[in-house]
Amino acid sequence: MSIKEKAINSGKWVSISTVIQVVLQFVQMAVLARLLEPEIFGIVAISNVIIFFFRIFGDLGLTNSIIYKQEEDRGRLSTVFYINLLLGLVLYSIVYVITPYVVEFYNEPKVYEVLRLSSLIFLFMYFGSVFSSLLKKELRFKSIAIIDVAGGSIGAIITVYLALQGYEELSLVYGSLIAHFLRVVLEVYFGKSLFRPLLYFNIKDVKEHIIFGVYNFGESFLGYFESNWDSIIIGKLLNSRYLGIYTLAMQLSVYPVSKLNPLILQVAYPILAKVKENNGQLKRMYLKILDIVSYFNYPLLAGLFIIVESIVPLVYGSGWEETFPLIRIFVFVAAFNCLAHPLFTVAYAKGKPKYMFYLNIISLAIKIPLVYYMGMRWQLMGIAYAMLISSIIFSIMNFIIVNYLIGDYFSEFIGNIIKPITFCMIMIFTIYLYKLNVGSLGWLHTLVEIGIGGAIYIGLTFAFKYSLADVREIKRAL
Repeated sequence: MSIKEKAINSGKWVSISTVIQVVLQFVQMAVLARLLEPEIFGIVAISNVIIFFFRIFGDLGLTNSIIYKQEEDRGRLSTVFYINLLLGLVLYSIVYVITPYVVEFYNEPKVYEVLRLSSLIFLFMYFGSVFSSLLKKELRFKSIAIIDVAGGSIGAIITVYLALQGYEELSLVYGSLIAHFLRVVLEVYFGKSLFRPLLYFNIKDVKEHIIFGVYNFGESFLGYFESNWDSIIIGKLLNSRYLGIYTLAMQLSVYPVSKLNPLILQVAYPILAKVKENNGQLKRMYLKILDIVSYFNYPLLAGLFIIVESIVPLVYGSGWEETFPLIRIFVFVAAFNCLAHPLFTVAYAKGKPKYMFYLNIISLAIKIPLVYYMGMRWQLMGIAYAMLISSIIFSIMNFIIVNYLIGDYFSEFIGNIIKPITFCMIMIFTIYLYKLNVGSLGWLHTLVEIGIGGAIYIGLTFAFKYSLADVREIKRAL
């Protein structure tokens, strides 16, 4: 099977997995928003800020190095495996010890139990990281899709059940722990044909992986603050209620991007790593990645922007009107971020993770004072606008780095992205006319608006982007 055929087949399973996970997440959010108060989401968000921070230490970038170097040596893989297990134990211990200080910093007593329970994830989640990396390296995305869907489904069901039983913030914790544990079990099950650990450990054998991973880790370390500085500021300056409102607004706005992009990029990265010496092929693939993420993400974001007043009550129930203006800002944040995310596929494929590290240093230097200042002046709306400004600057720097790595591509990129943006503007204008002349509130109007938007975007795409022959070719490949 050629690389193109493997990519299409992988994309099929990524698409199936993405659709199922997006539906599951929206259903889960819709139920939980009706069962739980904003403060509960804020408490869990505070815990997640800490957990996500220490997760970046999990494998020091070694699993990405496995894909980049196309590693197959069982001894080196075993060493990476044991490093991950040791790091997991260390991270659990650290989080357990610092929990009282986190509670004191945020002045939220309920964070104590949530954070200590959440830290259990470090004791098992890195057990499957080598297996997962090898599945990606070999483009076994059918297995990865099964892992993601199974873990997400069971986790969502348990979370909702526990919320109905009155577990409040602990329902989110237990659901997440069980979902991650199931993923690890399945990663080992599907990956055991590719790797069985030896009783072997030699740190010198993985020196090259560690060198690669240092910049990967540095990029992740800085990227954590770049991505979570807003939540840190809200949790400290405001309170858990505001953080809960902000978190749900952000989740609804960026969730399609946060699920779709990583799944597309986890297919793209191992493929680009196989053709890393051919700049022409890298450029064509990178432009195709941008094309895919824009055509899939932009209509979802545009639709959310225009029907936010009707979709939020349907998803979250009543009482979440404060999220409306935030969501409209986050739609643009997500639109810029979805074009910036693919940079890592090129940087890592070219063996240049240091560029991601430098980029995050600059981005962080801009975002920290900007978010803090605008948050002090204008609270949630100020932080939302600060995130938008930061996203625009980050995207511009991103394009400059890619241009340096693979050569000039920007004019072709602009030519490609004009179409989905134009289609979205036509879609928004048509839905706006419907809302103005017919109505907007209620599930019936919302379904009609979604149908109108979808029909317009799909119709324009077939008319001006993809022909029926293209669709038949993709269908035959699948």
